[in-house]
Amino acid sequence: MILPRFYQLNKYLEPNKVLVIYGSRQTGKTTLLKNFLSSVKLKYKFDSGDNIKIQQILSSQDFSKIDEYASGYKLIVIDEAQRIPNVGMGLKILVDQIPNIKIIATGSSSFELSGQIGEPLTGRKKTLILYPISQLELVKIYNVYELKEKLPEFLVFGGYPAVLTAKTKINKISTLEEIINSYLLKDILELEKIKSSKILLDLLRLIAFQTGDEVSLTELGASLGLDYKTIARYLDLLEKSFVLFNLRGFSKNLRKEITKKSKYYFYDTGIRNAVISNFNNLEMRDDVGKLWENFLVVERLKTQQYHNIFANNYFWRTWDKKEIDWVEEREGKLFGFEFKFLAAKTKIPQEFLQTYSNAKIEIITRENYLKFLQVK
Repeated sequence: MILPRFYQLNKYLEPNKVLVIYGSRQTGKTTLLKNFLSSVKLKYKFDSGDNIKIQQILSSQDFSKIDEYASGYKLIVIDEAQRIPNVGMGLKILVDQIPNIKIIATGSSSFELSGQIGEPLTGRKKTLILYPISQLELVKIYNVYELKEKLPEFLVFGGYPAVLTAKTKINKISTLEEIINSYLLKDILELEKIKSSKILLDLLRLIAFQTGDEVSLTELGASLGLDYKTIARYLDLLEKSFVLFNLRGFSKNLRKEITKKSKYYFYDTGIRNAVISNFNNLEMRDDVGKLWENFLVVERLKTQQYHNIFANNYFWRTWDKKEIDWVEEREGKLFGFEFKFLAAKTKIPQEFLQTYSNAKIEIITRENYLKFLQVK
């Protein structure tokens, strides 16, 4: 099965700018590149950052070497560019010195962790984040009815390409376990000199059980025998590695609104389930509500990214436990969404509407979730 991706790379290429594609490992960056290059009309050079010669050239900061390397080509493509020391400076020389050159560089989240791309390419790059496969992309394979039929599978196993294409449940589970054990934390362990993945996996397990709840860094630290600052640092690293997404509380008026704590969600529900080793069917689980909330949060993030919906995202909750799962602040208005897997009657918190005159609230269920995700 060929999995379609939302990005059409030719739309993002510009002369003398670097198109940077990054995200967590195993999301399909190399496949996206190769599919694009199979139909490209420009004369291009494709190399990997694993190649020692390429590392030497692009890290040398020697213009004559870099110019000779790129001579005669209109497009330079570097896969796994994070392997190249000081790659940002090498790419800067290319875009500054060679007229009309186009460049694509892909890399894992270590681009973000190491900061090696950001400063050298300020004003010289466009960045795309490649997530696990979205519902917006899967609708090109399945119709709306089929997507809804497969919803339980997406909630349990997530959207990593290799998982979606695995034939059996056992293969899906083994693929997710391989991603966790070999790829998920690799950048953090390599760049941050953390000796063991055990403490990070223990932290992820605690977060997994608290999906959709406010997280106390002090309580997490007490459970793991770590101080507040260390927990905060680890969570920041997991965010930058596209493992976790942080959602903060919204408040403008009410003194009893909760704002200091955050909620954390996994960028992929399959990873969340693999962390706690629970691949049971939905009817055998007691965390379906958490899975549903996590699924909708990350799928909505993808929708915002792919459709250029610019919004500040929050949750809203008061000390007396009135809550809204997802609040988007955009266009001068507040759009609240409450996520309910089971279509039971839901009491809308009138206090939110009374406090914010520019707000409205919608209940998202299995019946209307694809509309929420702009899947047609």
